Amino acid sequence: MTSLHGLFVPLITPFTADGALATDALTRLAHRVLDAGATGLVALGTTAEPGALTPGERARVLDICTTVSAERGTPLIVCVSGTATAAAVAAIDALPVEPAAVLSVVPYYVRPSEEGVIAHFAELAAHSPVPVLVYDVPYRTARPLTGDTLVRLAAIPNIAGFKHSVGGVDAASVELLVRAGADTTVLCGDDRFASALLGLGAHGGILAAANVAPAAYADLVAAWHAGDLARARALGHRLDALGGALFAEPNPTVIKAVLAAQGHIPSAAVRLPLLPATEQSTTAALAAAALARDDTTTRSALVDALSDHEQ
Repeated sequence: MTSLHGLFVPLITPFTADGALATDALTRLAHRVLDAGATGLVALGTTAEPGALTPGERARVLDICTTVSAERGTPLIVCVSGTATAAAVAAIDALPVEPAAVLSVVPYYVRPSEEGVIAHFAELAAHSPVPVLVYDVPYRTARPLTGDTLVRLAAIPNIAGFKHSVGGVDAASVELLVRAGADTTVLCGDDRFASALLGLGAHGGILAAANVAPAAYADLVAAWHAGDLARARALGHRLDALGGALFAEPNPTVIKAVLAAQGHIPSAAVRLPLLPATEQSTTAALAAAALARDDTTTRSALVDALSDHEQ
């Protein structure tokens, strides 16, 4: 699945100041990240606040992402999930489009056994008309997976790979890449650990921070894939402050605040139970975003802002 290698951006859902879906802003944002070097888009991921959208709004978001992807000739990944296998299968069946792949999270809250997780994804893969990516995010699902389970999942026909978001780089991460990295796609999903996982052989990333700095993250992926180790390490180090600052409060609140301050979206509005990012977090993230662009004139502002945020 080489078409799924590279940087994929899980787009935020912009709202107007009065809370309506800002469709024009979403279209512009989709084009912006692709213009900056992203490989493709991810529609209706966690960063898009899908649970807070109406069915009509979700359909409109998917339509916009599909249209832009078709215009640009770039792959689209669509998120479909459910705590029950039948619900996840039904969500795939209900898709009005055929994306490059669907991304489905390990069933959350119900905490199935690892054998249950394998059976769940075998069922999804057998029913899906497009490849399936496993979203492994144990700090949200409460279902950690061993390296052996990840390797077994990778061997299931029509499982294209993983969005690997385990809150670090652990033994399971290494085992997955060592034993199955040549045969499956591993996309890092934790922004602060993306450079480390790319260095171990990951094939790209699904990175929310790339809503803010798409060119920098596209360069990071490209540098690791090109074997330019010095540049890759330097980019990873420079982006670390941004990765931390954008997730100082629940995702995507700070990302939206930064994009609004930069004029890319009409407002920083989110929907309950999320609350807008604080001014302190927004200031720190704006400074970190400037550093990600290697704007040396803002380095002192970054230090001051991050220092204030930590106090």
